Amino acid sequence: MKARMNPEASWRPVAPLSHLQLRARVVRHIREYFAEQQVLEVETPVLSCTGASDPYIDSLVTHVHVPGRSDAQAFYLQTSPEYAMKRLLAAGSGPIFQLARVFRDGESGRLHSPEFTLLEWYRPGFDHHALMDDVEELLSRLLRLDVAAERMSYADLFQRYLGFDPHLADVPVLQACAQRNGVSVKGLGGDRDAWLDLLLSHLIEPQLMAQEAGQRRLVFVYDYPASQAALARINPQGLAERFELYIDGIELANGYHELDDADEQRCRFAADNERRRAMGKSEMPVDESLLAALVSGLPDCAGVALGLDRLLMCVAGVRDLEQVLSFPVGS
Repeated sequence: MKARMNPEASWRPVAPLSHLQLRARVVRHIREYFAEQQVLEVETPVLSCTGASDPYIDSLVTHVHVPGRSDAQAFYLQTSPEYAMKRLLAAGSGPIFQLARVFRDGESGRLHSPEFTLLEWYRPGFDHHALMDDVEELLSRLLRLDVAAERMSYADLFQRYLGFDPHLADVPVLQACAQRNGVSVKGLGGDRDAWLDLLLSHLIEPQLMAQEAGQRRLVFVYDYPASQAALARINPQGLAERFELYIDGIELANGYHELDDADEQRCRFAADNERRRAMGKSEMPVDESLLAALVSGLPDCAGVALGLDRLLMCVAGVRDLEQVLSFPVGS
């Protein structure tokens, strides 16, 4: 986070009025799109008894005095409304969306903030390919696109830009690729997924920019390694039915053909906690309510989380998240 240099101006918003007006227009168009599609807008609690199990996401925690309890209870600020929204889906909500304030500890920089807005939605009856169509339709309206988004598998992405199959490459191959391209990092050890993420962020994402000024380049990447499935299903080929969307090299959205197997989900929670322990992080309580909802029956569906603030950066043509936030954290 940047320090405000002029104390006399410290009370003023960082984003110009035009960007605040832009946010209001984009939000209005999003709500109009989902109203046309008969997708219900919902709200879920910001505070939860459980936090994100993902080893690479750190939840913010607070303590709340709950009536009837002598000690304050720990609550986590949501990193995503996903668990609660899946409970709504299992209860028969039908297609739903939410504009949610979410929180992630330790995230700051040009593209990150510890507090930000996610647009998250779920479509029963969709797989991840159908949901990519849905995302592209929404963004074509918001960004007034005149070109179709590119779509390539995770394997094709690495083959095209780095010349090897990421599903077959072992850690020494990934390390050698990083060294050849001048990417130096310590502490990744034998964490294969960490090496893949490093190569993706440092060597591939910069090549996903539009080739000509004034154009936009949208790229969907799908079918990730099973080890990066998170909450996605695994297909018969052993790949995660998941996608990410990049606009001009910036990751904007992450979508899944949602896992509906409670036993498998419990195993993934356990694996996440094992990895958290190995990284020296605290374990996360298992969300038993989500697991009970999966047992009850989550409809076959796909869901996506899209960073609204990053989307506004793209629409406004700016390069820093703070330029579209009225008051960045700490201001």
